[in-house]
Amino acid sequence: MIQHVLIDLAGVLYSGGQALPGARDALARLQAAGCSCRFLTNTTRSTCAEVIAQLQKMGFAIPEEAVFSAPLATRARLLADGLRPMLLVHPGLLPEFDGIPQDAPNAVVVGDAGEALNYARLNSAFRLLMQGAPLLAMGRNRYFQDVDGLSLDQGPFVCALEEAAGIEAEVLGKPAKAFFDSVLRDLQARPDEAIMIGDDLVADIQGAQEAGIPAILVRTGKYRPADGEDPHIRPAQIADDFARAVDWLLAQRESADV
Repeated sequence: MIQHVLIDLAGVLYSGGQALPGARDALARLQAAGCSCRFLTNTTRSTCAEVIAQLQKMGFAIPEEAVFSAPLATRARLLADGLRPMLLVHPGLLPEFDGIPQDAPNAVVVGDAGEALNYARLNSAFRLLMQGAPLLAMGRNRYFQDVDGLSLDQGPFVCALEEAAGIEAEVLGKPAKAFFDSVLRDLQARPDEAIMIGDDLVADIQGAQEAGIPAILVRTGKYRPADGEDPHIRPAQIADDFARAVDWLLAQRESADV
């Protein structure tokens, strides 16, 4: 029986700073049913503390320790190896790296930098990579659903640097198996005891599946109709939204109890 639910944030629980219809009640139903919930995000324009404050303002009862973010995973990686990063990140994310030396950088970190990214910064990062610095990516997301439509995420710029420098990035957020494994360790759970709910076919669904975790794709956020027709990535279920995904999951749990 599924006991643990891994949940993406943007595009699943909320969009454009507003909770999606039925999402708050659905999360409360999951928690009332005894499911342990963890929240996985590749959001790289805000610190984890800001994300949690935003969620709580929208009415979601989500404790800080239940949120796993790609920036925090990146910070831990930098500290573990004593790396000094060149940060290609959004200005709003810089506080997440307070206390980490950044002089004479020996690593390149890429997030969704938005308009803070330009040719000069990309070229400086390229030159550093050509000297042997590792490329650390918080994710490979191609795009995200912004208030005014789809917007480029960090993935295309990670790919550009990989191609130019002839190297492969180390991905520290979704869809990296190590990221999902860290959540399972926190839950002290086996992969088959958990399920992922997300709107990103690759980062959420494929990433979870490669870690042995089944996944539900929701038709909100960045979902596009072609996602449901992919011949290689087949979710356990496709639901109209988070509330319907929770309906399906709780029905499966009830069937397992019979």
